[in-house]
Amino acid sequence: MRDEDFMRRAIALAAENVGRTADNPSVGCVIVAAGAIVGEGVTARGGRPHAEEQALDAAGAAAVRATAYVTLEPCAKRSSGGLSCSERLAAAGVARVVVACADASVFADGAGVRRLREHGLAVEVGLLADEAAKLYADYRPAAR
Repeated sequence: MRDEDFMRRAIALAAENVGRTADNPSVGCVIVAAGAIVGEGVTARGGRPHAEEQALDAAGAAAVRATAYVTLEPCAKRSSGGLSCSERLAAAGVARVVVACADASVFADGAGVRRLREHGLAVEVGLLADEAAKLYADYRPAAR
């Protein structure tokens, strides 16, 4: 499978919960190690837990040196406290994060990508952005 295939899987996961995640956007996350999916997640109904949290929990130790495919930029800070999704990805040992769409909310706005890079992760933004953007047509990010 290719990067596009894994991102399309993340988009399909996110599509399942669009409109069911309260103020949070529905995000899909797929974690891949050695060419195989080892964890998946989608923002839960009501907005918690986040997709990355669920995917990392499912992947466990297989997340080390893996690639995470995420439909929307991982958060850099949490409204409820605790580790942000970008911190969780780094702490789990993920090596690469592929993001479809940037998130202009106060919880990300480029800081999620910066935090990942500061922790030494390779980050790519924009893969299948046009397809993923349809998920967020009604999303109104929290402003600064």
